[in-house]
Amino acid sequence: MSKMNLPNKLTIFRVILILPFVVLLLGGYYEWSWFKAIFGGIMEYVDYIALAIFIIASLTDLADGKIARKYHLVTNFGKFMDPLADKLLVCAALIALTEMGRIPSWVVIIIISREFIISGFRLIAADNNVVIAASYWGKFKTTFQMLMICLMLINKWELRTVTNLVMWIALALTVISLADYLIKNKDVMKEQN
Repeated sequence: MSKMNLPNKLTIFRVILILPFVVLLLGGYYEWSWFKAIFGGIMEYVDYIALAIFIIASLTDLADGKIARKYHLVTNFGKFMDPLADKLLVCAALIALTEMGRIPSWVVIIIISREFIISGFRLIAADNNVVIAASYWGKFKTTFQMLMICLMLINKWELRTVTNLVMWIALALTVISLADYLIKNKDVMKEQN
């Protein structure tokens, strides 16, 4: 097996960061006894540490794609793992935030359903030797979802209006980007002879 390149290492790093992110978030929320024993002195800061981990993970998403394209380091592993790592990070954050009562479950269901639909659509396209490139709508959707998650992690009453506005924009972009993918690539669903 060949050495893993930098973009792929960043992708794996992003996946690894999900565990401490979720543990910090839920450990601080539930105040588990073992968690308090370890983080007792900084319990009021664990949400911010989780936020920092989420931001670092999100920045690796930006970095790995740019590095892979700039230095021609695109691999099949990267094509598969990069979008999967993004989905795992966002879904883990949304599920934890639902558990904490910071986002309505129906919003999370719509966002995660969109990801499943697009993943299935891409599998069918790949089976037909069609590559579906990321669209601008999809990139806007991801940006607003990440911003929404960051605001929900900050969880300040003063930012509640902004947080709700960003949530509605993220939700609208989720639906628009799904419709955009399906309309632009509707031929993928046609039966092949």
